[in-house]
Amino acid sequence: MAYLQGKLSLVMPAYNEGQRIFDNLHTALAQTEPLAQQVELVAVNDGSSDETWQEICRAAAQDARIVPVNCEQNEGKGNALRVGTGAASGDYIAFCDADLDLAPAQLDRFIDILQREGADAVIGSKLHPDSHVDYPWVRRVYSFGYYLLLRVLFHLDTRDTQTGLKLFRAQTIRPVMQRVLVKRYAFDIEVLALIHKDGGKIASAPIDLVFQRVANGRIHWGDIFRMVWDTLAVFYRLKILHYYDNVPAQTP
Repeated sequence: MAYLQGKLSLVMPAYNEGQRIFDNLHTALAQTEPLAQQVELVAVNDGSSDETWQEICRAAAQDARIVPVNCEQNEGKGNALRVGTGAASGDYIAFCDADLDLAPAQLDRFIDILQREGADAVIGSKLHPDSHVDYPWVRRVYSFGYYLLLRVLFHLDTRDTQTGLKLFRAQTIRPVMQRVLVKRYAFDIEVLALIHKDGGKIASAPIDLVFQRVANGRIHWGDIFRMVWDTLAVFYRLKILHYYDNVPAQTP
């Protein structure tokens, strides 16, 4: 099993996960504990309208390694990850979705790739040849179409940017998070584009995914439009305005 010398922070955004967030937090900690000398779980409530925040606080009261962070307004997963990264204290920072469709135990192979390839970021890829995925065919079509768009716009050597499981060196992701503007739909591509711009090495890892949210996981045309719009906005700022050239990366 791959092992990190130092501290691993797992940042987990949660929106209306009140019914299962308590158990999922303890499960995630148990799965990541063998992967590093120290672990912490930064649980970010993204303005939930249910009891998510109360359940996060209840879990934190039982385990000091759980760091509760509250966003009073629902501003999107990207914003929650940005806030959570600011609260993380680890030498390595990982992102994981609160539903645990992607088990954090899979970070074992991410760590191996990070160390073996000297990467600065390792992202899970549903399109990796060694991945095992069970999710709706329409999402496969959307993922491949989005991959083609990103290849044209950003020339990133990665086939999938949207998978929720990611691992970063802290010195790579912290300065990037200070510059991101997208709070919702194209947050992932903005982060990866900035890492690429800063000269960081991005590697992909295979994943095992069983998609559970059949009823609540539908993609609407409005979401697709906003995703494409935000992606084009990142391209405009990066390649045409050169906006990020005037926002230097600073280690907090």
